[in-house]
Amino acid sequence: MQKKIIGNKWDELLADEWQKPYYQELRSFLIDEYREETVYPPAADIYNALRFTDYDNVKVVILGQDPYHEPGQAHGMAFSVREGVALPPSLVNILKELRDDLGIDMAEKPDGPDSTRGVLDPWARQGVLLLNTVLTVRAHQAGSHRGKGWERFTDRVIELLAERETPLVFILWGSNAGAKKDLIVNAQQGRLRHLIITAPHPSPLSAYRGFFGGCYFSRCNYFLEDNGISPVDWRL
Repeated sequence: MQKKIIGNKWDELLADEWQKPYYQELRSFLIDEYREETVYPPAADIYNALRFTDYDNVKVVILGQDPYHEPGQAHGMAFSVREGVALPPSLVNILKELRDDLGIDMAEKPDGPDSTRGVLDPWARQGVLLLNTVLTVRAHQAGSHRGKGWERFTDRVIELLAERETPLVFILWGSNAGAKKDLIVNAQQGRLRHLIITAPHPSPLSAYRGFFGGCYFSRCNYFLEDNGISPVDWRL
């Protein structure tokens, strides 16, 4: 019987990956990490990006690096935070760019324990796959789970999407994400049909080196509409 880890078509497409030695080693590493360390997101949330956005529903991939590493932030979708959680600086900059691009001002939404300003579920439900290249991290240690096998797993996710005939938008924020451009191009086997947008990461360390002014949201929607695909409503 096929293992149900995610609960949609991704299980079928990734069935071979679950069995590969690298993934078994990654799984053993994670069992030890979750037992001995504080790791984010909670184990039950690791695959939320794939759960929220099934393979056939993906219109846009927003690719980040690794999860937020402070308490209560990460919940398995790149750049998103849980309800009532203060916005991390990267997300603040993403929402600034959203305002400047489309005039959607999230400052109008209230702060406080019931705030949903940073919850990106509405994007995910419309077909925006919020994927990190690494899906787990130790508390307070950015990048601590890099090189453990996640990159190979998420590369396969990206390949599967890039092989699709239906045009997609890939938004690659940061150097780790940007390094996947060749993977996306090669998976198309010479029939280039996807839009690939690369830019610096939205973190305060790099946002002013070219992240701001990228008009990612409007460019994405123009491309989708040009290809007969319904645009994303980026309001939250």
